[in-house]
Amino acid sequence: MAKLTYVTNVSLDGHIEDEHGRFDWTPPDDEYLAFITDLVRPMGTYLYGRRLYESMALWETDPALAAQSKLTADFADVWQAADKVVYSTTLDATSTARTRLERDFDPASVRAVKASATSDLTIGGAHLAAQAFRAGLVDECHLLIHPVLTGAGKPGLPSGTRLGLELLGNRRLSSGVVYVHYGIRT
Repeated sequence: MAKLTYVTNVSLDGHIEDEHGRFDWTPPDDEYLAFITDLVRPMGTYLYGRRLYESMALWETDPALAAQSKLTADFADVWQAADKVVYSTTLDATSTARTRLERDFDPASVRAVKASATSDLTIGGAHLAAQAFRAGLVDECHLLIHPVLTGAGKPGLPSGTRLGLELLGNRRLSSGVVYVHYGIRT
């Protein structure tokens, strides 16, 4: 069975965006971009909420982004090669290839995808990930903790959900970003 992993950037105080919806405190340097590309390279399917999908779709819809460097081109290639599922009640259509739109998050459907997938899946978007955590679908959590306090904003991890975690790995990047990799204890 494939694993479902939650990969996200968070501030030291646990937010994925500040109180104004900005995440400009997460600009990737070369080391970070190479690291995140290698982290998501084996993922065959990305499950996204609408807002994260719209941010990430630029890796396909804006060729200038990929043309910035070999590292950005590599990330764009990895992103474009994966299947995407976007969960949204407001999006009319998707703007990228290999992408399907779902109106509702159905845990049974995700379980079926995990059971039949030949490569791991990743989930992104705090609201969507919270639903997956609550449904017991998330197998691993990859946090990239940025050296900033936002003071307020959207939490990166669900409230009201208690899970045991096992540290599987960690790494400090030269920018001060700390990567932690946890497995969910069952």
